[in-house]
Amino acid sequence: MTAYQENIDAVAALKADHGSRWDAIDPEYVARMRAQNRFRTGLEIAQYTADIMRRDMAEYDADPSVYTQSLGVWHGFIGQQKLISIKKHLKTTNKRYLYLSGWMVAALRSEFGPLPDQSMHEKTAVPALIEELYTFLRQADARELDLLFTRLDEARAAGDETAAEFIQSQIDSHQTHVVPIIADIDAGFGNPEATYLLAKKMIEAGACAIQIENQVSDEKQCGHQDGKVTVPHEDFLAKINAVRYAFLELGIDNGIIVARTDSLGAGLTQKLAVSREPGDLGDRYNSYLDVEEVAEAALSDGDVVIRREGRLLRPRRLASNLYQFRPGTGEDRVVLDCITALRHGADLLWIETEKPHVEQIAGMVERIRAEVPDAKLVYNNSPSFNWTLNFRQQAFDRMVEEGRDVSAYDRSNLMSVDYDDTELARLADEKIRSFQRDASARAGVFHHLITLPTYHTAALSTDDLTRGYFADEGMLAYVRGVQRREIREGIATVKHQNMAGSDIGDNHKEYFAGEAALKAGGKDNTMNQFA
Repeated sequence: MTAYQENIDAVAALKADHGSRWDAIDPEYVARMRAQNRFRTGLEIAQYTADIMRRDMAEYDADPSVYTQSLGVWHGFIGQQKLISIKKHLKTTNKRYLYLSGWMVAALRSEFGPLPDQSMHEKTAVPALIEELYTFLRQADARELDLLFTRLDEARAAGDETAAEFIQSQIDSHQTHVVPIIADIDAGFGNPEATYLLAKKMIEAGACAIQIENQVSDEKQCGHQDGKVTVPHEDFLAKINAVRYAFLELGIDNGIIVARTDSLGAGLTQKLAVSREPGDLGDRYNSYLDVEEVAEAALSDGDVVIRREGRLLRPRRLASNLYQFRPGTGEDRVVLDCITALRHGADLLWIETEKPHVEQIAGMVERIRAEVPDAKLVYNNSPSFNWTLNFRQQAFDRMVEEGRDVSAYDRSNLMSVDYDDTELARLADEKIRSFQRDASARAGVFHHLITLPTYHTAALSTDDLTRGYFADEGMLAYVRGVQRREIREGIATVKHQNMAGSDIGDNHKEYFAGEAALKAGGKDNTMNQFA
């Protein structure tokens, strides 16, 4: 017996217990509403999706070709349409997640208006977006099941038992649109207590995976901009612990923590690490500082010095009161950051790089895996990279290494459209196409995400429509560029009333009022033109 039929039987028994007072209640309608509301709390979602991620991580460990992917989304509707599209084209949501980008929350969801990615937006905007995303994904479930229920009623009315059985099997095996969200908590929005409190709100909203970075919270910068300032390991580990405590308090014992290091591009630190003995974490962090040896007699009032192996070393302090690291130490600091995070509670790593280069990532991961063999990465396939230029340069350099003739190309001008149909461009595009597969096989990337693709696609599609509509094309710009494509490509939003819940509401009205229900979906509904 299926869960759907079990619910019908259970409600039928409950109805019988209440006698004539419940005559108006149809047990099958209740079963339908329960099926459409599978997840009743955010914590149920967090547990369900944490189980998915843990299973996927184990499968990746066994076979690195089965990596996972996501796109960053900034509104519940965008996330909903992404999952509807995945189910339509790929038939399954398996290995597909959502990413919640702090950059897009700052740029698109703050009451202050567009903000840079510097943790200036309201911290409550992050759990609010998680809740919104799951509200829209649950509504996608309700809509899809509602369509199946309508088809089931039609098959029964027509006496088509074969069709009814088939539709019933689709209801029984329905795959939810609810998938894991990896949610960006930036640098924790304050001290560890603030991090813990925000993490709780995010988990209660449904987040099973929280990504946190090792920058100074009140100096946080986008990972692809300059001016990044890291914190000593003990400061960062306190925030990792805060997130873990939040998961455990709420009963999500297998919640996922993604520890992000910005050390590759961060040349500054706000404070020196505390060192208790030579070679400890604090000492190793300080060993990367840019220092000069000084004699005690040469010290001035206000100087800060480190004593190491009998020498006095004065870290170079900037006018901003920040200390700088020695140039060329970025990769070494990344490796230490990652090993330390994994050994102290993190589950996955995020290495923010300045370019998409498989061998660069692999070189760091090999060093990390020498200490932690099952280390896995979440990698940002960032729109901040010029993918075309980077991979054309890589293709050019590879051709040079192979002794091939590159005289037809100007390496400093490889973005030129003149190169679009060349062998070099084809080599570069093929490496872009296979980048995720190659990075997962070679460089330990378990999850590939694009942080803010839907920011760009929204702008591009709006520009396309605007260019034609406000010029000579008028309505043809919308009809040809949008509506005609929606109809022919089966885009669900062409029936926007249905997408917004009109048909679900009509069915509920019929549940509640029977034949007296005033329904919106009658013969005069213009959505019938898209039947």
